[in-house]
Amino acid sequence: MSRITIGQYYPTGSIIHRTDPRVKLMGAIIHITALLMVNNFIGYAIAAVYVLALIYISKVPFKMFIRGLRNIMFMLAFAVVINLLLAPGETILVSFFFITITLEGLLQAGQMGARIVLIITGTSVLTLATSPLELTGGIESLLKPLKYIKVPVHDIAMMMTIALRFIPTLAAEMDKIIKAQKARGADFESGGPLKRGRNLIPILIPLFVSAFKRADELATAMEARCYRGDNGRTKMNEIKITPADILSLGVIILVGALIILSRYI
Repeated sequence: MSRITIGQYYPTGSIIHRTDPRVKLMGAIIHITALLMVNNFIGYAIAAVYVLALIYISKVPFKMFIRGLRNIMFMLAFAVVINLLLAPGETILVSFFFITITLEGLLQAGQMGARIVLIITGTSVLTLATSPLELTGGIESLLKPLKYIKVPVHDIAMMMTIALRFIPTLAAEMDKIIKAQKARGADFESGGPLKRGRNLIPILIPLFVSAFKRADELATAMEARCYRGDNGRTKMNEIKITPADILSLGVIILVGALIILSRYI
């Protein structure tokens, strides 16, 4: 749990940290869209170079991204194995009883693994290089046109940011609860799936109690500061786009276009 990096902000003062949050949000959307459309390793190679360049420019330690990938290893392995075994193909590489591995399945499994890793790593740059306050302002600014159809844009942005911010907090709380229960002799590893599921009850109940308590304290703190949502609210620091931000967005669009165009090569 202590390895969770989602929602954590790692300030380094890099160019990416100083970039307009709206540009970073649009960059994340373009990055995910391009990776969902690509179907060859040329596109994945371009995306990998792009992500590595972002990590280098952000000056965030590479171990932070590796730490985030460790938490999805089960999901990554499951996706790769499913594609490896179930993808249709004609070129058989291995056939053993009911298990058949084809060249097409191997390629599809490799592409799926690369897609998941690059999406998680690329979006991690956004959260690690953008403070929760900037994320709120960026999301609210991008969704601003929806205000004309009475969509509570500010409330949506605030809820998304608070949820993202409290992921590492609740993860650390859960880690403390597990250690406290183990110190009292609790066993979470032995037994079958049903027994392990029942063993999670002493963890989930105090975790939910703690989550509701934190939510109540947060609501009280916001009321004490006279928070009333978006009604009459002004910003101390207005988001202003600069020529450097426009140039960054142009580079992001160019890279996304190259990744998508590789599909047709």
